[in-house]
Order: sequence, then structure tokens, then C-alpha cells
Amino acid sequence: MRLQFWRDTIKSIADGRPPQHPIALALHDALQRANLPAYHLRRIIDARDAELHSPMHLTVESLTKHAESTSSTYFYLLLSLLDLSSSDLFSHAASHLGVAQGIQILLRALPYHASKGRMIIPAEITARHGVRQEDVFHRGGNADGISDAVFEFATVANDNLLTAREMFKQSGGDGGKVPRVAMPVFLYGLPTRDYLGRLEAVNFDAFDPSLQLRDWKLPWKVWRGYYRGEF
Repeated sequence: MRLQFWRDTIKSIADGRPPQHPIALALHDALQRANLPAYHLRRIIDARDAELHSPMHLTVESLTKHAESTSSTYFYLLLSLLDLSSSDLFSHAASHLGVAQGIQILLRALPYHASKGRMIIPAEITARHGVRQEDVFHRGGNADGISDAVFEFATVANDNLLTAREMFKQSGGDGGKVPRVAMPVFLYGLPTRDYLGRLEAVNFDAFDPSLQLRDWKLPWKVWRGYYRGEF
């Protein structure tokens, strides 16, 4: 019902008739001033709706498409807010960054989902490493094959993050740095990069308690990344 409310709200906003709801009114104002594509918002809603019915993914390809419809699409909206959506470089890099971020969020939430009896790593990866879901639900990081499965899943995230960063190097502009105007979007890559590094440091044990703690150095890393044009 909530998702349908937002579907109807997006349509009403596009027709110039936003409901008297504070978020809807703010969204209407943003769409008017920044010309945000309404189909991006509808894509996110549809993806979240599908997630309610099929929370598990059989393949990496399926999960990647879901991340593109959620995290990547959110970045497209941010690029539109900054009037940068016409750049193929920014949009393509944002697509890969969204996939990396989507996987990182799932990996960090793996202990929570496992405690609820849900496996968020695609079945093709867990099957390849002989992971039994019930074993993960009861033994966590001690389950057979789970660290190898986490490593492979994290590698997909890292490959997408590296691809996004490499695009700016290949563009040949300003020594491979991200233009300052686009940094508010690509700074999202720093928490993802930070978590993947910490995950590697604990030998890909996603259940290690230290991974649930905030990195007190992350604000400084974000500040440094902004002025260096790096993520």
C-alpha cells in the first residue's frame, strides 16, 4: 500500500497535482527546479516492490540489475540535481558505483539477514562454494564455505568500484581526478571502499563484530577525497 501511494504520488507530481504531504511537496519542488526524471523514481519504487516478493537472487546478474535499479538510479537522480546527467562518463561511472554500493550494503547487513533466516548472497555463488543456508543461519561466519562466498561477492563489488574509478583515469581529464562539481555523488564510493578494505582485513569474515563499528577516520577520508578528487 505504501509503494502504491508513492506510485500515485509520482504520477500526481508529474501532473502538477502533488498531494498535501511534506515529502511529496518537497519532491515536487525539486522536480520543478531540477527537472528530475520521474521515471527514475518509478524505477526505484518498482524495484523495491519486486524485492518484497522475491528478496533472494539466484544469480549475480539478477542482483546487479536490482542494484542498478536502486542504488545506481539514486545516483542518476543526484546527477540530475547537479545538472550533470547529460554526461555519459558520469552516468556510466555512477552505474558501476551503484552496483558496488548495493553489494557493500548487503554484505554489511549479512549478519542481520542471516539472523532472520535470509540469505542475501546470490545462490550461484553459495552453491559454488558448498554453502548451506541453514548452516549460515546457525553458525554465522563459522559455516563451511561462507568466507569464500563472501570473498567472491565482495570481488564483484570491488571490480565495479575499480571500473568506476578507472573511467575517470581513461577520460584523460585533470590527471584522472573526478571534477569537483561531481564529487558530491562520487564521494559515496569512499564508504564502500572503506568497508571492502576492512572486510579484507578480517579475511572476509562478514560476521566479524568489528565490521559493525563505524570507522572514526571515515569523515577525514571523505574530506580528503573531496579535495583530491578521488574515491
